Amino acid sequence: MTVERTAVNQVTWSAEMGFNQGEIVSGNTRTLYCSGQTAMSGEGKPQHDGDMAAQLALSLDNLEAVLGKADMSLANLVRLNVYTTDVDLLFQHYGALASRLGAAGVAPPTTMLGVTRLAIPTLMVELEGTAVA
Repeated sequence: MTVERTAVNQVTWSAEMGFNQGEIVSGNTRTLYCSGQTAMSGEGKPQHDGDMAAQLALSLDNLEAVLGKADMSLANLVRLNVYTTDVDLLFQHYGALASRLGAAGVAPPTTMLGVTRLAIPTLMVELEGTAVA
């Protein structure tokens, strides 16, 4: 079955930033709920202490790996939650995230939350996604 996505935007600024206010997804046959992905190595060791850009890139790589294990890709994301310990610093690097989503042809509804800390104190960003195929 083919997945159909219909953007729901009552404003234009969010789509310009790389995310829709909402999406209607119909025809889905499988839904994947991903745990938060961070800048952890395959051995479970935190990486890139103090480097937001590198942590964001690795977190996204790790999210893509989970999606890939389910025969999905970033193109299947219908929801993205972003948790960060430093919203201002993340915004300086947010274009990298938006460009990777844009390259996949998606602008999933997204929520960004500033948090006091993540599960491992040296981590600065965590990505949690929902995907359909």
